[in-house]
Amino acid sequence: MDANTVLLAVVVATALSFDFTNGFHDTANAMATSIATGALPPKAAVALSAVLNFVGAFLSLKVAATIATGIVESGAITLTVVFAGLVGGFAWNLLTWYYGIPSSSSHALIGGVVGATLIAAGTSAIKVAEVVSKVLVPAVLAPLTAILVATVGTYLVYRLTRNVPEELRGRWYRYGQIGSASLVSLAHGTNDAQKTMGVITLAMIANGTLAVNAATPFWVVAACAVAIALGTYLGGWRVIRTLGKGLTEIETPQGFAAEGSSAAVIFVSSHFGFPLSTTHVCTGSVIGSGLGKPLAEVRWGLAGTMLAAWLVTLPAAAVVGALSWFAATRIGGTTGVAVVFAVALLLGGALYAASRRRPVHADNVNDDWRGGITPARTPETVS
Repeated sequence: MDANTVLLAVVVATALSFDFTNGFHDTANAMATSIATGALPPKAAVALSAVLNFVGAFLSLKVAATIATGIVESGAITLTVVFAGLVGGFAWNLLTWYYGIPSSSSHALIGGVVGATLIAAGTSAIKVAEVVSKVLVPAVLAPLTAILVATVGTYLVYRLTRNVPEELRGRWYRYGQIGSASLVSLAHGTNDAQKTMGVITLAMIANGTLAVNAATPFWVVAACAVAIALGTYLGGWRVIRTLGKGLTEIETPQGFAAEGSSAAVIFVSSHFGFPLSTTHVCTGSVIGSGLGKPLAEVRWGLAGTMLAAWLVTLPAAAVVGALSWFAATRIGGTTGVAVVFAVALLLGGALYAASRRRPVHADNVNDDWRGGITPARTPETVS
């Protein structure tokens, strides 16, 4: 087995590791509101989301094509560049998961790839117009659209059912949430799983394994679907808690409206091949559900923290991607890539160990929000 084949295998392994983190980081997008309202038990919710993420990954390849050919010039990059970009996205995903911040896995991945490409090949290798039109513009419009749709939707569901007894209304919308949350999970699979498919395809093109503009191989689709489904099943409880309990206290009509709004925006984006952030969309929908309900409170301080994280995601991941490329090439060859890969795994292990000191899990994810991600220690919440 030659060095390039080994390097390609490491790149694929890194991509699937990123896809795995994408799954547990973004479970909250589909299931946080259903878990918060009690429409679905926490463990059942993440299992359902995992299955639908897996199915959704097979429904479309337009986003994969955008990532593979629409962000950087494929002829100007190497396997090391692709690897470094993935490390940038992987590191940002882990860091924001640890702090329970619902940030964009999509933008972390794109930022990492762009940063590594910039330092390796210069600005000419970046398709600036495409990045602006297919990444930055949707990043602004998608959450704003989700806020508007969810605000109107929440107002309407309360207005139309104002004469329905509260207990009956709650039961109806709990059933409705199962359907709407399922749609979000399916939509998430059609958008997010494809991003990793696109990067693996890009790596195979860079290695000469595939021709430029070649279709994504089926084994890549299947492997990415499995990776994101497994990550989703682990739950990502820290981010679920922030999105489900931190932004606003959600009732079942709000949850139904938020999930329906998110699914609609994500499906439309996937249809046009826009690799938007499902996190931005779902967070916008949750905020809209708070705005649309009379007298509901939105915790704008936490929303501001999320916005700050969104603004720095692309540049932060780009810096990590660039540094990873520099370190790998400085050491040289597959050894350099192996060293950077090992450092990334050590970072992941350290953050996981630190998270176990104040764990968030299925049994305490719905505890009252007290201004922090992890609930106060009680006999019921200590694992």
